[in-house]
Amino acid sequence: MDKDASVGSGELLLEELVSAAQLASPAELPVVLNRYAEAMGLGRAAIYLVDIQQRLLVPFVEDGPDLDLDTSLAGWSYRTNSLRMAETPSGELNVWLPLADGAERLGVLELTMGTLDGLRLRRCRTAASLLALIITSKRTYSDTIAQRMRTRPMHLHTEMVSAFLPPRSIGTGRVVSTAALEPAYELGGDAFDHVFTEDLLHTTILDGMGHDLASGLATAVAMAGCRNARRSGAGLNELVGTVDDALATWLPEQFCTGVLAQLHMPTGVLRWCNCGHPAPLLIRRHRLLPETFERPPEPPLGLPARLAETARQVHEVGLEPGDRVLLYSDGVVESRNEAGEEFGLERFTDYIIRSTAAGQNAPEVLRLLIHAVLDHRHNSLSDDATILMFEWQPPDP
Repeated sequence: MDKDASVGSGELLLEELVSAAQLASPAELPVVLNRYAEAMGLGRAAIYLVDIQQRLLVPFVEDGPDLDLDTSLAGWSYRTNSLRMAETPSGELNVWLPLADGAERLGVLELTMGTLDGLRLRRCRTAASLLALIITSKRTYSDTIAQRMRTRPMHLHTEMVSAFLPPRSIGTGRVVSTAALEPAYELGGDAFDHVFTEDLLHTTILDGMGHDLASGLATAVAMAGCRNARRSGAGLNELVGTVDDALATWLPEQFCTGVLAQLHMPTGVLRWCNCGHPAPLLIRRHRLLPETFERPPEPPLGLPARLAETARQVHEVGLEPGDRVLLYSDGVVESRNEAGEEFGLERFTDYIIRSTAAGQNAPEVLRLLIHAVLDHRHNSLSDDATILMFEWQPPDP
């Protein structure tokens, strides 16, 4: 294979890369990538995956060092979702490209080559985009990728809940939704969900009673109830009722608090039901509008027959372009440091406002925020801390 391949042959090599990668096991993927990177004149290739707490970039091949996400050039590429370059001591170029499947950030691709021109740059970007899609497809059935993204063992009940979690970030041209939750290896009953159906973004945040396997099981049943109803075409009222019935039937001693919401992406109309959970928050033009989602409290999921005389209430509000809506669990604001000081709602919202004003993208805002919550407790949370944020940004008319 010719390292100075023409435009046409380069396209053919990219096609061959996709075909070869589809047949490769995850362990064989780096070898396949290197073979075709050399053939396209892109030099040596290395894949780095982000760990589940988003602090490190971990080499796909185990013989390399981890890279700190906050201080390395590779981390800069990940954080800003942009290409970064540096000259090596031997005079070669190190090129770092983000690996992202839409809004979901997976890691970075490192390419080490002699020169970089316009043709090679296009091939670099195309190869990174294809590689991200390949990794996304393979991690659904590969424990190899899951193992590389972990830095220590995960608790059993956390493993159960994690199996239900969607990607951290999803997005379209009109909306981005992103989430973070800790402690990533010792979760109790917190979980989140976000998904698209036609013109709707569905978002859910749940907090199961307790911090053990039973609480994780209750959260898993609630998540399954949400998805079962949603995939059957249920509206929000019926969806909440399905979760209530599932918990009352199968786990009558357990309950979850939660917020279930639906955003109509063309119009920005948001409908939600709050089941005993902290009210969502709205940030508009770098200001918190604290009263927007305040409504009379509803009982937790699984308890309406005993605690409510009326049907669940679904509320509605219209968003403006650029609005950011926050769903969160009480473990975020109630986290206390050694002096007994809470992280607090003001610090929570101020952190998001300042990060947004600084130009951080939505997934990066939440990554920094959840690390600030962890640092407040010296990485030892006493309760789950979960945040889901979505931003409505419709295209200009």
